[in-house]
Amino acid sequence: MDHVFYSDGNEKEISWIIQTNDSVIDQNREHVEIYKNKISNLQSKYVALHIGLFWGIGVFKIKNEDIVKIKIDEKIMFDQLSTDLEIEDEFIVNRIKFINQLIIQRKLKMQFELIEQKDNLANKTLEAKELKTKNG
Repeated sequence: MDHVFYSDGNEKEISWIIQTNDSVIDQNREHVEIYKNKISNLQSKYVALHIGLFWGIGVFKIKNEDIVKIKIDEKIMFDQLSTDLEIEDEFIVNRIKFINQLIIQRKLKMQFELIEQKDNLANKTLEAKELKTKNG
């Protein structure tokens, strides 16, 4: 089965969306205390990708050998995931390791695509939630 996966994160929360055929599932989570306001937005995006994939597998939305098209709105993240670019951030290195473990264990066929931030559906979900929080 084919899935399109969007994810995003900021210093407070993460979001992901999994589109499959006619189905769209979106999820938001606040960061656990050890991450909240302590990691960068880029690090948060990796947390969102990792947790979102793990969640998708856990609820049987993403199954063994499925195709997952990951839409990424950060060029550096796209480069880090799709090439052998050297990474100095140990937090990100560990997230990539966990993501790769999921890919290998489930024999997922991953496709990475660089998109504009305005096209990241998970970003829109985070922005809408922030606006709602600010406006009460």
